[in-house]
Amino acid sequence: MPRWGTFTHMFSALLVTKDDDGRHVAFTRLDETDLPDGNVTVDVEYSTLNYKDGLALTGGPILRAFPIVPGIDLAGVVTESSDSRWSAGDRVVLNGWLTGEKFWGGYTQRNRVSGDWLTRLPPGIDTRHAMAIGTAGYTAMLCVLALEEHGVTPGSGPVVVTGASGGVGGVTVAVLAGLGHEVVASTGRASEADYLRSLGATEVIDRAELTGDVPPLARARWAGAVDAVGSTTLANVLATTRDNGCVAACGLAGGADLPTSVHPFILRGVTLAGVNSVTQPAGRRDLAWSRLAHDLDLGLLDSMTTVEPFRRLPELAEDIIAGRIRGRVVIDVNTPV
Repeated sequence: MPRWGTFTHMFSALLVTKDDDGRHVAFTRLDETDLPDGNVTVDVEYSTLNYKDGLALTGGPILRAFPIVPGIDLAGVVTESSDSRWSAGDRVVLNGWLTGEKFWGGYTQRNRVSGDWLTRLPPGIDTRHAMAIGTAGYTAMLCVLALEEHGVTPGSGPVVVTGASGGVGGVTVAVLAGLGHEVVASTGRASEADYLRSLGATEVIDRAELTGDVPPLARARWAGAVDAVGSTTLANVLATTRDNGCVAACGLAGGADLPTSVHPFILRGVTLAGVNSVTQPAGRRDLAWSRLAHDLDLGLLDSMTTVEPFRRLPELAEDIIAGRIRGRVVIDVNTPV
């Protein structure tokens, strides 16, 4: 837990506290004696905004400790380390490990963390692009890896991406299209069709096609799928996946229930591959980030990214919960608050 003490090197952080009157979110000036325990100190350059972060800042059931700095992502430069794997000057990214939920996250200009949680940024990806990717893009690549490992190749047939206008969806569309897949983007925002085609989608469908009553099986359409929605959307995707196809599931924006049957699994041999981005081992993280450096067009990434000042975080949190955010949002934590 933070140790409130004498001020030395000052920095800004967005701190969430809790008392008898409820939660309070405020930008706060702290110093190094306030930093949590850890063996690597990082000067944070950028963070990002994910749906979880929106929940954390708007009172959702995400935060597990108080006081806490939210933000499940950070990218920056190591300044001090007692971990032999990390040295001052190393460029690093942190996704998951309950940072921004149980442990201090990325909405701070300085953090102290466990060296076990860090990933070295591969050549070609700077800290701003790392946060344009963030947990959303890193999760997208884990989903692509799951499809590949279950035999979904560019020649297999169409791959549907649900929640395609969001962060995970946009990066997934761009990566799959870049690899040569036929990508069908599902979205509830018809106005985003041109944007999704610009990322490489060959077809854009209304999410209504994948909602409503779920049949045990329906017309087989997809060789694979990446689903960030869950609930009836995921159930309908499973019911319409081809023989021996794979569905990578990574989100529950539409709900945590799954009203399906065993039919897709035992009659078509469909694989439902769950993707957990929080506690992946180091080797898997390194693979995902190296593939992102190789397979993600940074120009396309820039086209789906906006960079916002630190002070706008509270209002942006409201926007992402309300579904008003397109693509990726990078937070420059070193702008004035």
